[in-house]
Amino acid sequence: MIIRLDGRRALVTGGSQGLGYAAAEGFLKAGASVALVARGAEALEAARQALSPLGPVIAVSADVSTAEGCAAAHAAVEAAFGGVDILVNNAGTSTRGPFPTVTDAMWQADLDLKLFAAIRLTRLAWAGMVERGWGRVINTLNTGAKVPLAQGAPTAVSRAAGLSLTKILANEGAPHGILVNAILIGIIESNQWHKRHAAAVAAGSNQSWDDWAAEARRAVPLGRLGKAEEFGNLATFLASDASGYTTGTAINLDGGRTPVV
Repeated sequence: MIIRLDGRRALVTGGSQGLGYAAAEGFLKAGASVALVARGAEALEAARQALSPLGPVIAVSADVSTAEGCAAAHAAVEAAFGGVDILVNNAGTSTRGPFPTVTDAMWQADLDLKLFAAIRLTRLAWAGMVERGWGRVINTLNTGAKVPLAQGAPTAVSRAAGLSLTKILANEGAPHGILVNAILIGIIESNQWHKRHAAAVAAGSNQSWDDWAAEARRAVPLGRLGKAEEFGNLATFLASDASGYTTGTAINLDGGRTPVV
C-alpha cells in the first residue's frame, strides 16, 4: 500500500508539539503542505523550523477557542495554500476533577477549545471540500468519549459530543467525497500526560513519573505507552486515498486498554 498526499493542504490545530506535530510530520513526509496552528508563537516557530526540511510548512499563531481565532487561522491557510483539504481538529487539554468542583467557566473553556473549535473550523473548510469533491476531517478525541471515568468531566463530555459530531459530519460529507473520522487516544506519552503528572505532584502525590508510567503500562494489554508517531501514522492513513472506504469511525489508539462498547 502506497500512502501519498501530494498536492493536499492540511491544517493541524495543536500542531506545535505532541500528537499534532506527529500528524504534521506524517503529512509532510507523504507530500502534503501543512499549516501548524497553536497559541504559542515561540513553540510554533520552533516546530516549523524543525519540520521545514520535509516540505512546505507554515506556522499560524491563533486561539481556536474563539470564533475570531478560528476565522484568522483559516484565512491564513487559505492565503498561503489556497485551501484546506485535510483538517485535523487536535487542539485541547484535559480538564478534569470531581464533578462538584468543575465550574461553569471550566466547562465553557473546555467546550470552546475542544468542541466549538472543531465545529467552527470544519464549517469554514467545508465549502471548499464540497466544491473540490474531496476532503478529510480527523477529530482527535480520547477513549473517555466511549467509556467515561469518574472525575472525567468536562473532558469526557466534550469528547463524547465530538464523537456525535464526527458521525453527523461523516453522513453529510459522504455524498461530497468528504470523509470524517475520529481517533480516540488512550495513554500516548506526550506533554499533556507529563503536565497531568506534575499537577498530581503539586497536589501532594509522591509518585515519580517512572512509577506512574509503570503503573499505566500494566493497564495496557500491549504493555507499553503509545507513541505520538503512531498517532501520526494513523492520521496519515486516514488523510489519504488509502482510507477511501473509512468514514464515520472512531478508532481506539490505546493498546487494547478500552473495553469493547
